[in-house]
Amino acid sequence: MAERSPTPAPRRPPRVALVVKRSAWKIYREERKDPRITRLIEAGDSAVARLKASHDAHEQTVREVKAALDDIGAQIDVVASAAQSFDAGELDLVITVGGDGTLLSASHNVGDVPILGINSAPGHSVGFFCGATSRDAADAIAGALSGSLRSTVLTRMQVTVNDKLATGRVLNDALFCHVSPAATSRYVLRLGRVEEEQKSSGFWIGPAAGSTAAQRSAGGRVLPLTSKRLQLVVREPYTPHGEEYRLRHALIQPGASLVVRSKTHDAKLFFDGPIHSVSVGFGDVIEFTQAPQSLTILGLSAKRKWGAGSAASRR
Repeated sequence: MAERSPTPAPRRPPRVALVVKRSAWKIYREERKDPRITRLIEAGDSAVARLKASHDAHEQTVREVKAALDDIGAQIDVVASAAQSFDAGELDLVITVGGDGTLLSASHNVGDVPILGINSAPGHSVGFFCGATSRDAADAIAGALSGSLRSTVLTRMQVTVNDKLATGRVLNDALFCHVSPAATSRYVLRLGRVEEEQKSSGFWIGPAAGSTAAQRSAGGRVLPLTSKRLQLVVREPYTPHGEEYRLRHALIQPGASLVVRSKTHDAKLFFDGPIHSVSVGFGDVIEFTQAPQSLTILGLSAKRKWGAGSAASRR
């Protein structure tokens, strides 16, 4: 009598975290019922003209993403807003629905799991890191879960304050500055053998993925996405006598670090936007270096350049 082959164990459904942006319309009009926003909307003020259109496009994309996951049979383990923390350790995929800000915030919860950003309102939000839009979300999700969607591995930055880890997952940039934008930031930079005391509006520092954003706007270089270097860019350096700071712009090589001693009593370090931050005081020592853990982003070409092409053309 022939032996029967063992019955294969049923394949478990893919486990996904879904991180969804809360639109400005939802926050101020629907949740808070802000009277000022209501008056502006009723008056047809141009300041709020795009809020509803952006919200409607976003909500439609959210519905499409949920339907695509349901069709595939995926299990949504986590549903979170951009500001919420969650554990991605046992998941197969993290999907963000919003723009770059949503993906950047969610990425602080993500280690080895790949992340797919879906730009929910391309006409209203920036989606440089997003691998899909509402037009091709279903195909992108299917490709992400089957392993056929292209991926790019990006370097992240680690930050310590007084030798204690503040974060190891900065993808875009960190901003050091006084808590008041009208106040001067004072600090001492040390890179290799060069040490320099500076006064400025603060400084940006981050990995290559962030070089097209604030670093570029402040006069920095656009680095290849897969570069492992970090970049320092000082904002509005205060040099009243015409001198030049040696460390106004600097590239930090892999394995090297930038060390900063704060001479500001009320400073802040912001990581990838306004949500993640730590306070810094006078004498605190901050160290910036390449993080040991990178981030895998799906649907993003390693050769992508700022403002070039649609999400569909990047796969």
